[in-house]
Amino acid sequence: MKRTTAIFALAGAAVGMTPAAAFAQDDLMAMDGSELRSAVQMRYDAALALTNDAAIVAANDPRYTWASEAKAQCGIALGYLKSNTKDPVSLSKCALAYDMMNRTPQQRVAAPMPEPEPRPEACTAQAPGLIFFEFDSATPQQDAVETVEYVVENAGPCNWTSFTVVGHTDRAGSSAYNQGLSERRAESIESLMVARGISGAAITTQAKGEETPRVPTADGVRELQNRRVEILVNQ
Repeated sequence: MKRTTAIFALAGAAVGMTPAAAFAQDDLMAMDGSELRSAVQMRYDAALALTNDAAIVAANDPRYTWASEAKAQCGIALGYLKSNTKDPVSLSKCALAYDMMNRTPQQRVAAPMPEPEPRPEACTAQAPGLIFFEFDSATPQQDAVETVEYVVENAGPCNWTSFTVVGHTDRAGSSAYNQGLSERRAESIESLMVARGISGAAITTQAKGEETPRVPTADGVRELQNRRVEILVNQ
């Protein structure tokens, strides 16, 4: 396992962003004025070009998803910058999505089977991945990258060959809307897993909407722990 902190997925806690994403965010936040506008505009233009790349679109490449997110978030950041406002949320999401869209999906290559070793503690978990979302959002936050990396890195040692990605919402909003939102959340994590090397054929997505809350609440209540995606694995 790469990091012991990644075991947060087993305890339901969050972890920090990846170093690459952190550096990208820090670079933007350290800039001001025309330098910042130029950097965000460059990311926006690159994302726009990638979403119009016929080869990327036709291949169902996960980079298209991240390019679409980068275009949206960098566009929001540019809107704030018109009034000389640095919005840390949109700048952070712009940096993360731009970083992810520039990562070429890696094909997992089967290595020779090593001698059997004791299964790590992570392998006993049926749901090693737990990812939370902001209200009314299907955009993965920085901690989602760490969680997916944890699952990917343990897939081989734990012999995880298939995954079920289940999206959930809290009880704010209508049932119909929340069903669609939970679908989008599951699909966004599926794309992130594919981008990190998991075969799309090994992933099944499900959407539970607001029907199976982690923390029971009254209708209409916003609850962070219910706005989640769970990554389940075969045992």
